[in-house]
Amino acid sequence: MENQSRYLSLDVLRGMTVTLMIVVNTPGNYSTTFGPLLHAHWHGFTPTDWVFPTFLFVVGNAMSFALPKYESLGDSAFLKKVFKRTFLIFLIGYLSYWFPFVHPTPEGGWAFNPFSDTRVFGVLQRIALCYGIASLVLHYWKEKGALIVSGVFLFGYWLVMSIFGDLTLEGNAGLRLDKFLLGDSHLYHGEGVAFDPEGLLSTFPAVVNTFIGYFAGRFIQQHKNQFEVIARMMIAGALLMFAAYWWDLVFPINKKLWTSSFVLYTTGIDLLALSILIYFIDVLQKKKWTYFFEVFGKNTLFIYLLSEVGVILLWFIQPGGSPLFSSAFQRVFQPVFGDYMGSFLFAVSWMLICWAVGYWMDKRKIYIKI
Repeated sequence: MENQSRYLSLDVLRGMTVTLMIVVNTPGNYSTTFGPLLHAHWHGFTPTDWVFPTFLFVVGNAMSFALPKYESLGDSAFLKKVFKRTFLIFLIGYLSYWFPFVHPTPEGGWAFNPFSDTRVFGVLQRIALCYGIASLVLHYWKEKGALIVSGVFLFGYWLVMSIFGDLTLEGNAGLRLDKFLLGDSHLYHGEGVAFDPEGLLSTFPAVVNTFIGYFAGRFIQQHKNQFEVIARMMIAGALLMFAAYWWDLVFPINKKLWTSSFVLYTTGIDLLALSILIYFIDVLQKKKWTYFFEVFGKNTLFIYLLSEVGVILLWFIQPGGSPLFSSAFQRVFQPVFGDYMGSFLFAVSWMLICWAVGYWMDKRKIYIKI
């Protein structure tokens, strides 16, 4: 198995993750969205719940290539690169929630969005923290240390959640910590109450998704026998899923709490999915279909950010008093395709628009790395 083909499998998984992430994040109407494209209400699992942890898994994959290069530059340069990247990704994520920084007033003017009402944590912020923590652990304590830290994070999180709260939306320990540190106004309110699914405490088990992605990337680089790679990763994936089902009996699989069983379950799926991709791309040499996902895989964070900021602008721009986002769905997609299919095709259309931008960038060799 040649390196280029093997790395293509990782690129394709990264691209598939971005594709799904855009689709599940931008339905035309959430109330008429197909069930598999919605997160589980609380305990449980849907295909949508797999998307974000896989993003962290592929961040770990990328780290398995980048960290050795950073470390070769020396300790000072390594820390500078890691802290700079962590800070920039966190800041971009935070600013994307604050964007466009103003809102219309009833009098017809504009008012500044106050800092006091901005959400601090979020998707990119979690990616930044997981990347930063995982990088430092791997740098100072190496891979053996990362395994120990993974166990501490998973079992420690279970212990903290069991002792200092319950597993309800309003009573979990993660929410209590976020309220203590930030207050209600800086949290996500999409659940109907102040609760952030990307809060600080649940970030620690999420780091393990990144660690396992790193280990998968290193394993693929170090082993040239394609059947050995596929077999071992499939066994590891199955064992992780089996362990997750057992843990689910006492610490349920829950994406919004990012429970330890959720970490094992999603990383197990990731290892199985990556094994399947290696089989098709490397063993069967089926590569004609991969370019679509490669486009997303080459500018991953930029295209994801583009998709999020673009949707914010579609809601912000309101010609005639109606947001462009809802107008496009209600006047084009809903009348032609109906409520549910129209909502789905709206999301697919937005994903394809983002893909077209990525395609244009790839053809001009424009790759934006943060």
